[in-house]
Amino acid sequence: MSRVGLIVNDGKELALETATKIQQRLEKAGHEVVRVSSSGGMVGFANPDQHMRMMGYNACVPEGFDSSMAFAIVLGGDGTVLSAARQTAPVQVPILTINTGHMGFLAEAYLADLDRALEKLLLMEWKLEERTSLVVSVMRGDQRRWEALCLNEMALHREPLTSMCHFEVSIGHHAPVDISADGVILSTPTGSTAYSLSAGGPVISPDCAVLQLTPIAPHSLASRALVFSDNEPVTVFPATPERLMMVVDGSAGCYVWPEDRVLIRRSNHPVKFVRLSDHEFFQVLRNKLGWGLPHVAKPDR
Repeated sequence: MSRVGLIVNDGKELALETATKIQQRLEKAGHEVVRVSSSGGMVGFANPDQHMRMMGYNACVPEGFDSSMAFAIVLGGDGTVLSAARQTAPVQVPILTINTGHMGFLAEAYLADLDRALEKLLLMEWKLEERTSLVVSVMRGDQRRWEALCLNEMALHREPLTSMCHFEVSIGHHAPVDISADGVILSTPTGSTAYSLSAGGPVISPDCAVLQLTPIAPHSLASRALVFSDNEPVTVFPATPERLMMVVDGSAGCYVWPEDRVLIRRSNHPVKFVRLSDHEFFQVLRNKLGWGLPHVAKPDR
């Protein structure tokens, strides 16, 4: 009997109902099911006066999850997938994402195809796709004050977004650069279609071993998105006297003070996605974001 995981957004009735059906089917097939809430991966936003989070990113792994687990099924929207990534990547459990949310950009299957997806999953007719994840740490001297795993992006900006900030960014062994902007975004290829895209950054295919630095509303025509090797660790020093807000994957974050620095490095634990068919990234861009659709001129009335 193999152990499998079931990660559920327990704030959505549809996800809860679907989870019960899936659990019954998995148990009928002889699997031991470890069912947990996706809220365990929701790090949340730290108290501005007591924002120390000394725990490492491994703290999000649920009880009962380990590297011997065959796979885990994730039920929810894209936010649930980001949360589940924190729960599974440290122990390298592959995840099958089933959308019960809205856009479902990170979804592999939908409820209309649930029976087919479960059949292929149980027959082991699937492949793995690895996506880069990042470890985001807030450091003060040698002390780690906050840390989380990141699949999409880290954004650092003033709160609220009303005025320009100054950042010194050091990438690997390269000379540091100064950026004047409302904020900066450091994203993975997976995150290039999220906040970074809205800030004017390019879309990056997920099989590229790169990271992307994107200024938010830069105060210079020369400050544009930069793509570089993901082997390079990145350190962001806030050169601003006021505290800044850091947000990771839209659901975790803390305040960053002038004496702090943000350290971002590629994790040794990629997020493993179960693919039931060939994952055509350009087709996903077309279906979800309308990329590459032909332009048809409207008739002159």
